[in-house]
Amino acid sequence: MSITLKVNGEERVLDVEPDAPLLWVIRDELGLTGTKFGCGVAACGACTVQVDGVAIRSCVTAVAAVEGTEITTIEGLRRGGALHPVQLAWIERQIPQCGYCQSGMIMAVAALLAENPSPSDDELAEAVTNICRCGTYPRIREAVRDLAAKNG
Repeated sequence: MSITLKVNGEERVLDVEPDAPLLWVIRDELGLTGTKFGCGVAACGACTVQVDGVAIRSCVTAVAAVEGTEITTIEGLRRGGALHPVQLAWIERQIPQCGYCQSGMIMAVAALLAENPSPSDDELAEAVTNICRCGTYPRIREAVRDLAAKNG
């Protein structure tokens, strides 16, 4: 079946099953491998992308459910050659250790900050439920606080 997706600003027509998980379409059909597979049950958040600016878990999202939306992956967060402010904050605070969860974490934080530019720690914890096995949460909170101070 033919599905039309707009990913990172580019419209693509793909021959995929409508119930195929968006994660595998992004990785296998589009070759965008920054979005990671973690758990396959929407628990860890490694597969987080944005659909119309909202962070979603792509491992459990059928590709047909996002046809006609704007999908942004970690590769599309960078605009005009410049890193997104969240990506810059990640570098400044040296957040990644193993780095596996970080693309999903960045996508979730960027979606939160677009909606709430100055979230409290509680709002951050409620909105960003991604799991980091390395435990970099204190540095993530510091980066979000830095970004909120710049926004506020």
